[in-house]
Amino acid sequence: MPAHRPTSVVGSLITPTEHYAAARIEFDSHITAVTPIDPGEAGREALTWVPGFVDLHNHGGNRGAFPTGTEKECVAAATFHHSRGTTTLLASLVSATRDEACRQSALLAGLVRAGLIAGIHMEGPFVSPAKCGAQDPSCVIPGDPAFLRAVIDSAEGTLASLTLAPETAHFAELVDMCAAEGIIVSLGHTNADYDVARAAVDYAIGRGATVTATHLFNAMPGFTHRDPGPVGALAAAARRGEVSVELIADGVHLHDATVDTVLNNNAFAVSDAMEAAGMPDGRYRLGHLDVAVDGGIARIANGSIAGGTSTLAEQFARFVSRHDGPRAVRFTSTNAARVLGHGEANGRGDIAPGARADLVGLDAQHRPVRVIRGGVELDI
Repeated sequence: MPAHRPTSVVGSLITPTEHYAAARIEFDSHITAVTPIDPGEAGREALTWVPGFVDLHNHGGNRGAFPTGTEKECVAAATFHHSRGTTTLLASLVSATRDEACRQSALLAGLVRAGLIAGIHMEGPFVSPAKCGAQDPSCVIPGDPAFLRAVIDSAEGTLASLTLAPETAHFAELVDMCAAEGIIVSLGHTNADYDVARAAVDYAIGRGATVTATHLFNAMPGFTHRDPGPVGALAAAARRGEVSVELIADGVHLHDATVDTVLNNNAFAVSDAMEAAGMPDGRYRLGHLDVAVDGGIARIANGSIAGGTSTLAEQFARFVSRHDGPRAVRFTSTNAARVLGHGEANGRGDIAPGARADLVGLDAQHRPVRVIRGGVELDI
């Protein structure tokens, strides 16, 4: 089927800073004009347009698994999330052997070159054995710079983010490699205390790295008033504008009040989706591990939550029921786009002249009805 390339849309509009009752958006591959119009011109059934969602932590969906899937399965996962409004995403790996990580990185690099994904996120294996969550414990190892170099080489410049624990071996050398290669340093799956986590943040930002927290609160010690742990160190650094923090705001991984407690413009939503996203309850896999999904909640055999089954569109709908539209746009699009662009939104996460034409048309229940990616309307 030929690509459908509309040149304009009308409807309500939410940007990172404004909510317009009605506007016309004109575009080719990028937005050329945004013009407020009379609400009557938009029509009674007009959609609400928001920037395409940006997901920096995504293991798959539609039975496609980025850590282990074939090219066809990984394409199916990416296109599923595109169809639900996530127009930019990183494909996330899980802890695996060096050969497995290199092989899958080389496969996913092809999807980056094809424009289906924005890069690769390597979650592990340099994480804490005490906080491996749904990572295969047999694959969790101390920090290994040679391992990381092999994956960087296999990914051919497409490795965008690395999750590692602050207390892992060779932490400084790994961070130095990430800073040199423009790879986001994401701290998580950690059993570190406050001081170790704070020192890790200080070192990484001192080396010029972009720093995030991998799914803040999950797979790390809990925050208490006398022992703030890594949550306290990372949340405080986010308040200072030094790091950005992922939040799985699906109501399963985090209570809504927990999300709201640490919310600021350095916090952003991630799906942490695995291959069960978009699928019914049943049996699935995440890396080497069996996963059972019941009531939409994915768990491995020991009861640990095994990634997510939500989309960012669903998280937007949940979040906007508590907050205003511009804040919801920043949480699900703009803040993550800024992280991915290493301080700049990189043409994504906004609806303004010059931004990439990534647009999601939502109905009254905030469900995606139309998705335009790079000026091309997708079949959904």
